[in-house]
Amino acid sequence: MVELSELAAEVARRTRAVAPALAEHVVRTALTPMPVGSGELLIKEEHLQRSGSFKIRGATAKVLAVDADARSRGLIAASSGNHGLGMAHALTSIGGKGTVYVPEGASAVKVAAIRRLGVEVQHRGRAAGESELLARAHAEEAGLVYVSPYNDVDVMAGQGTIGLELLEQAGVDGLDAVVVAVGGGGLISGIAATIKAAAPHVRIIGAMPANDAAMAASVAAGQVVDVDARPTLSDATAGAVEPGALTLPLCVELVDEWVLVEEAEIGAALRLFIDTQHQLVEGAAAVAIAAALRDVPTDGRRVAVVSCGANISAETLRVALTK
Repeated sequence: MVELSELAAEVARRTRAVAPALAEHVVRTALTPMPVGSGELLIKEEHLQRSGSFKIRGATAKVLAVDADARSRGLIAASSGNHGLGMAHALTSIGGKGTVYVPEGASAVKVAAIRRLGVEVQHRGRAAGESELLARAHAEEAGLVYVSPYNDVDVMAGQGTIGLELLEQAGVDGLDAVVVAVGGGGLISGIAATIKAAAPHVRIIGAMPANDAAMAASVAAGQVVDVDARPTLSDATAGAVEPGALTLPLCVELVDEWVLVEEAEIGAALRLFIDTQHQLVEGAAAVAIAAALRDVPTDGRRVAVVSCGANISAETLRVALTK
C-alpha cells in the first residue's frame, strides 16, 4: 500500500465517514459502458445527479458538517453555477438559507436554477477566482460559514464518495484508471484520495481544457500560478486556483497524469456522447471524455470516466454542436 500524506488520508477518512448520511440526499449514479470502436469506457453518470452535477455531493457534505444555527443564519458560496446549485439543493433538503456569489457572465441557466430553489444570487467579480475571494471575505466579516467550491476538506470528502462508489461498482481490482475533469481540483482530490487509499494501483488522470488549465500549470510550477485563460466550452472548470488551495498539494501527490484538451476535441466528445449515449452533458464532462478518447483501452484495461455534469446552456450547446 502507498502511504498517503496526512491531508490525503484525512480526506479519505472523512469520505468514508460522511458517505452514509450523504447517501440520503444524493443519487448513487450508474457506471455505464460506452462502446468506442473496438474498446470501451466506463462512464460514471454524475450528469444524472439530482442537481445535474457532482457538486451536490461536496456542498451537501459541507452543509451536513455545519450546525443548524449556522445554517439558519445563512451560508455563503461562490460558484460559476454548479456548486451554487449543489448548495441550493442541499439547503432545500437539509434546511437553511444561503447566498451564492457568481462571476459576471455566469451561465444564466444555472443562475436561474439556483434562484428557483430559493437561494439568493449576487453577481460579484469578473471571474470565478475573484468571486471566491469576495465571498470568503464577506463570510468572514459577517461571521457566516463560507462553503468553498473545492478548497475545503469536507467538500472534497463529499466528492470522494464518487470514488467509493466506483470501487464498489467496479471492484477494488476492477479499475485501471479514472479520468476526471479538473477546475479547482476538489473533485479529483476527493476521488483520488479515496481510491488511492484502497487501490493505489489505479491511475488518476486529470483532464483540463487547454484554453484554461490553471491547476495543471500550478502543479507544474509547484505553486499557484495565473494563466492567460481563453474562453472554453468547459465553463464549469474555468477560473483561477485560489491562493493557498489545499487541492494543489493533493493534485501534486495524487494525480498521475495530466491531459490538456483542445476546444475542437471537447465539442467532438460532446457530440459523440449525444450520438451514442443519447444523453446531454456539459463541457466539463466532455473534457474528461475527450481525454479518455485519446487512448481507448482495447487490451482489457478498464478506464472509468467521471461525467461530471449536464448543466449546459442552449447557447453553449449550439456552439459545441457547430463543427
